[in-house]
Amino acid sequence: MEAWLFIERLLVAAVLGGLIGWERGQRHKQAGLKTHLFVAVGSALITVTSIYGFRPYLSPDTPYDPTRIPAQIVSGIGFLGAGAILRRSDWTVQGLTTAATLWVVAAIGIAAGSGFYLPAAAATAIVLASTLFLPRVEDRFFGKKAHTLTIVVEDRPGRLGAITAALGALQVDIVQVNLRPGEEGPDGRPEDVAVELAVVLPPRRTPLDVVAALKGIAGVRSIDWEP
Repeated sequence: MEAWLFIERLLVAAVLGGLIGWERGQRHKQAGLKTHLFVAVGSALITVTSIYGFRPYLSPDTPYDPTRIPAQIVSGIGFLGAGAILRRSDWTVQGLTTAATLWVVAAIGIAAGSGFYLPAAAATAIVLASTLFLPRVEDRFFGKKAHTLTIVVEDRPGRLGAITAALGALQVDIVQVNLRPGEEGPDGRPEDVAVELAVVLPPRRTPLDVVAALKGIAGVRSIDWEP
């Protein structure tokens, strides 16, 4: 097998895995462009090495199964995927989609390393279409889903009431509220509190409307919106 064909397969894996990683990175997820690209290239390299790397050293009569080494990728990637999953509270777990994309990217790397470019490209297109457009389809045909809104605000009386009042003025439905203490001040008491809300937007309201309304509340440190 020519060296350029090895390189071609690694580059295809890098491009396809990088596309999915770029999408994850744009959403500020735990694993982004570099992580997905590395997983895809590593999976492709293991696959190529398993298929072609040992043949010159084996006699024609030696039984050899080139799938045994790549099979370990499927189980081994689970450890990396588990690291992308975060338990934010008793009710909130984040990172499941990113863990799934890491697993799919490993499969794409195996396909690219085996020379199956079309299935690898098709899988990449399906994943990108799902992550980019499926949420809109769900909202359109299956009703609005809850989004996670995290607001870091001063730990002062009336702050939570001001937040809920601002959301109520926009007719935003609050499904769930969770409070987490922030960093401690000089007196040992938390200076800030993180307010985690599961919210459902009404029609014709966007996340920008919510952020603009909350920015006007005194004491708000940061606002994080997760679709």
